[in-house]
Amino acid sequence: MALRKAAAYSRIHTCPYTRISKKKNKAFIKVVPPQKIVKFSMGSPKLVREGKLPFKLTVFSTENIQVRHTALEACRQYLNKQLDLISPGLYVFKVVPFPHHIQRENKMLTGAGADRMQTGMQLSYGKSISKAAILKPGSKLFEFYLPTQKAVAETRVFFHKVKPKLPGRMKVVYEELTPEKAKAF
Repeated sequence: MALRKAAAYSRIHTCPYTRISKKKNKAFIKVVPPQKIVKFSMGSPKLVREGKLPFKLTVFSTENIQVRHTALEACRQYLNKQLDLISPGLYVFKVVPFPHHIQRENKMLTGAGADRMQTGMQLSYGKSISKAAILKPGSKLFEFYLPTQKAVAETRVFFHKVKPKLPGRMKVVYEELTPEKAKAF
């Protein structure tokens, strides 16, 4: 089964009646798709508290978007692999949003004989196909804690290679951590 194009879901069109409940008669969604993101935090956070990772990059969304969990996982895998190559074990990488919004689709068939299998807009609720994280302007997408300026520059390059996998526009913000901020981590 092929996924629908992400452009169908990239702008926020939140759907009503997507409540999940443990009580069957109160739940609109009966089946929740499994979470594709394996890990939300990579690296060793102890290094940030010790002050060994003084540089921070944060990726923000600049518009209202929905990001599928498959896109987040693809970005996470690539970025984590590249970060591990440039500074093995000397970084912290976080995927901030949690995909909770369930996307659904009323499948339509086309071609000869397809009219017998469809109900059109009658019973058009649709089946759950994917999950997405809803981001508003200013919402964090990724956080990187890095040891050197060189690692910061290379991480920016890696992120620009991953950008086509994500919908909408993003902004990368750089900051140097003070010892007080590092201990608060």
